[in-house]
Amino acid sequence: MTRGQLDALVNELTPALAELREQVRCTRRGTERRRARGAGAKDKLAPPDRILATVLYLRKLGTQELLGELFYVDRSTITNAVAEVRPLLDQHGRHITASTARFRTPADVSAFLAPASTQPKIKPVC
Repeated sequence: MTRGQLDALVNELTPALAELREQVRCTRRGTERRRARGAGAKDKLAPPDRILATVLYLRKLGTQELLGELFYVDRSTITNAVAEVRPLLDQHGRHITASTARFRTPADVSAFLAPASTQPKIKPVC
């Protein structure tokens, strides 16, 4: 997925994600909001980060624990993000294919992103 494709996906899903989150919160409260938008506790992950974390998880690049380390949040925050964003991807007809690369630690990610001369090769599936 290119940066442009990711930007397009984020622009497409962000309004739907905000609407879904507001509906869930309204249901949880049992009434409309009483305070202005933006009051209260802030989300640990911004909507674009929630979408990116979900895409990375669905591509099976790393575990939720690894993604939590990379985004500086708890594993459960990644779990919640995936649970919210995955249905939106399905509704918008977006299918994320799995990658052949797998990472277990942040050091694995750093080694993969290192300059090409030191970069390990990913074995083809076939």
